[in-house]
Amino acid sequence: MSEYDVIIVGSGAAGLTAAIALADHCNVLVLAKGELTGGSTAWAQGGIAAVLDAGDTFDNHIDDTMVAGAGLNRRETVEFVVENAPASIERLVEMGVPFNKDAEALHLTREGGHSHRRIVHVDDATGWAVQAALLKTAEAHPNITLLPGQACIDLITGRHEERYSGSGRVWGVYALDEKSGKVHAHVGRATILASGGAGRVYQFSTAPRGATGDGIAMAWRAGCRVSNMEMMQFHPTCLYNLDVKNFLITEAVRGEGGILKHPVTGHRYMPDYDARAELAPRDVVARANDDQIKRSGLDYVHLDISHLDPDFVAGHFPNIYEKLLTLGIDMTKQPIPVVPAQHYTCGGILIDLAGRTDLPGLYAAGECTESGLHGANRLASNSLLECFVFGEAAAKDIIARWDQLEPPPPIRPWDESRVTDSDEEVIIKQNWTEIRRFMWNYVGIVRTTKRLERAQHRINMMTGEVEDYYGHFRVTTDLIELRNLLQCAELIVKSALHRKESRGLHYTLDYPDLLPQAVDTVLVP
Repeated sequence: MSEYDVIIVGSGAAGLTAAIALADHCNVLVLAKGELTGGSTAWAQGGIAAVLDAGDTFDNHIDDTMVAGAGLNRRETVEFVVENAPASIERLVEMGVPFNKDAEALHLTREGGHSHRRIVHVDDATGWAVQAALLKTAEAHPNITLLPGQACIDLITGRHEERYSGSGRVWGVYALDEKSGKVHAHVGRATILASGGAGRVYQFSTAPRGATGDGIAMAWRAGCRVSNMEMMQFHPTCLYNLDVKNFLITEAVRGEGGILKHPVTGHRYMPDYDARAELAPRDVVARANDDQIKRSGLDYVHLDISHLDPDFVAGHFPNIYEKLLTLGIDMTKQPIPVVPAQHYTCGGILIDLAGRTDLPGLYAAGECTESGLHGANRLASNSLLECFVFGEAAAKDIIARWDQLEPPPPIRPWDESRVTDSDEEVIIKQNWTEIRRFMWNYVGIVRTTKRLERAQHRINMMTGEVEDYYGHFRVTTDLIELRNLLQCAELIVKSALHRKESRGLHYTLDYPDLLPQAVDTVLVP
């Protein structure tokens, strides 16, 4: 067993922001599944939205966020995040993030759904630059311990105390050390889940392989409410390539003038769907692309920016340009084949403005949460922003309440006395593939009640099988992820069946209209 003051699950923007904010006050352990850079932060191409331009206002950013969120956002959360955005950017600049500049001022780009240019970026690889700066700062602090290769299994709560308690108080996590195969208890006075989204529930996703909804599933099993899990964002433009599975073509390509075309007829179709054409919010563009693909039996549609100056295109999108060249596509001369793909989990663990969950001692921040910021659809470049603001907020609340957070009691070690090594790894692979396929086909961009019920039936059948397997064999990372994926799939389907309307990202042919009032879908364990 290892004991620290605070345990943080996840080494992306939310987890490292919290760790850095806490480190002058207490000892922090940051656990990462796989590599420290394995989360979604490093993959974020776009940028970070903040009001930094003279002609822009907080009210504009708040309104844009609320419009994209289809009225499901909580206004106090949106105001809190938007008003804290400029300070977050300032801290990143101090940490050495090399944001693009025009003369002395930061260069601001614009993306779908934004009424102004307000996105700071580092070329088309903002997330990687942010991840590098946060890691460098965290590694330099003596009070932060970074531990990669840890697959977290479950939260340690009152029922794992040597003297059993039904308090629901969270004391840390049990985690599998991926190298040794041993499970360790990591305990602390407070725990922060910053474990990312559940994108890998779907067959096509821009999320990294580790985005298996671990934090959401762990929190649900421990007794936290989750909210709006039906709100899965699909990015309209993921590269269609059979070898490269999840390469994203950033929204900014459309922001700078890229247009979507039917690959056979060459027809520019976005104006047929929405007056904002290619600059419509993501859900609108993703549905249009999905409709074109299904209606014409296509494999992909075309995103074309080759009508612009080649030096401008290559200079603005150097990483995408280079990557596509290696695949035989020159974006300055030809269109890019793209498909929609799952991109962001807008729902998650219910938190308040301090990042607190329903369970004492447990906080959460970033994509694993439902803070009220995104509502029914996330506005582009608000995601990294949420990580910084809530990572900071959780840290501040822990420091403010430090005297009320008592040290952990003796905790029972992980018990594997009744399990053996698995001889049936194929079951995990088969189930994983099956989940991702039926979720894509039945719980994708456009839904029907019949398809959702079919998905629910499959989940019910698989749950018993996976639980039986989990009860008999030693845990592996693959088994932990499968269990969490299945749990998240169940939460998504249950939430989708519950919502009898089409709002934002949840679009169902059986209930195409909006209900007069926007109500969160809250599931109670």
